[in-house]
Amino acid sequence: MVKYICIFLIAFCVGCGPSKEQKGHSLLFWSSNNRGEIEFAQYFVKQWNEKQESKVKFQPIPEGQSSEEVILASVVGKTTPDIYANMWQGSVEMYAKAGVLIPLDTLEGFTEFIKARCSEKVVEEITSSDGHIYQVPWKINPIMTSYNKRLITDVGLPELPSTYSAYLKAGKKIKADIDNDGYVDQWVGYTEVKVIWYERLMNFYPLYIAASDGGALIKGNKAVFNNEYAVGVFRFLQKLYKNGYFSKERLTAGQDRFITEDIFTQWKGPWEIRHVNKFKQRPDFEFGFYPMQVPDVHNGPVYTYSDPKNIVIFNTCKQPQKAWEFIKTLIDKNGDKKLLEIATQLPNRKNLETDSTFSGYFNNHPKMKIFAEQANYIKGVDNSEFIVEVFDIISQEYEACVIYNHKTPEKAIEDAAKAVNNLLR
Repeated sequence: MVKYICIFLIAFCVGCGPSKEQKGHSLLFWSSNNRGEIEFAQYFVKQWNEKQESKVKFQPIPEGQSSEEVILASVVGKTTPDIYANMWQGSVEMYAKAGVLIPLDTLEGFTEFIKARCSEKVVEEITSSDGHIYQVPWKINPIMTSYNKRLITDVGLPELPSTYSAYLKAGKKIKADIDNDGYVDQWVGYTEVKVIWYERLMNFYPLYIAASDGGALIKGNKAVFNNEYAVGVFRFLQKLYKNGYFSKERLTAGQDRFITEDIFTQWKGPWEIRHVNKFKQRPDFEFGFYPMQVPDVHNGPVYTYSDPKNIVIFNTCKQPQKAWEFIKTLIDKNGDKKLLEIATQLPNRKNLETDSTFSGYFNNHPKMKIFAEQANYIKGVDNSEFIVEVFDIISQEYEACVIYNHKTPEKAIEDAAKAVNNLLR
């Protein structure tokens, strides 16, 4: 409810902005403020406008506290763009139920195109509870474990710590080495300790998906995460903090402690490649990626959170079919190749790592190929208009149990599930 109050408070600011009606332009297209995505959008808008009578006006999303707040405010103020690229998948169901999005499966050619591009699992995941599809699957950033290769050479681990017990042993060894040699402030890993709901997308949630082989949090409008997998994740993380293998202090305010080599692993997406290569302090700094940690008894491939961002058409658009024709240029094979080359981001496309269209890119960018292979085992978020509130509830219990050890994992997960069920009634 607080979120909706905030919408109305900031809507006046956005609503007083200029109308989206721009002389000589039929469609208004917003992207994120990410430099790579701006360059990507400019490239395709230029190509389109050189060939089409219906022109596209492009701009990055207006500045605000967050892109989510700006979009929400624009909905209230009726200043939405025609097309928005960078919509978090979890927000779509709320907008769909509010009736502010175009059902894309009613547009000519949409369903056939998406089924050819995406896996059945992705199509099922983006289908709304009313049976329509309101979002174009666009890009993903699978969350994996980034690691300093000194973890093997200098720390002396026999192999990458892929299970809970192996990771905890790595944390114990690093802590022992610090105690013996007098080093200060070194940890096996780090993840954000803030209680804000979206931080759980980078720690609890990918670990839960990995443990449960892509399991759901909500099914049939009920919480289904009161299980061994969620309890196991909370216990694993709780031990990391309790034993001092993770820092409870926020390490994100100053220098990147992975780059300064004070922490050996992080849970990150492919954006980390460009970041580390740009800011690393030693030319010979070597890092890599491997899947999320799993329970010791786990067998088979390791799933993870895909961090999906998608494209929507708002119902204020006067030419939705034309908007879809433009979107297709962004997500055909050429568009997806440019997304990789310009923005260093993975398209949400099946058989990505084996398609010859992209083989040259992955041959030249082997770290990105690791993420492309992981893309075969991913999950987004469950379709629920209350998914943010669900993560907020989990985050409150995460703080009590994982960070401060005030609850057992069993009790924390049980309490979270009860609160979610009360919310969904």
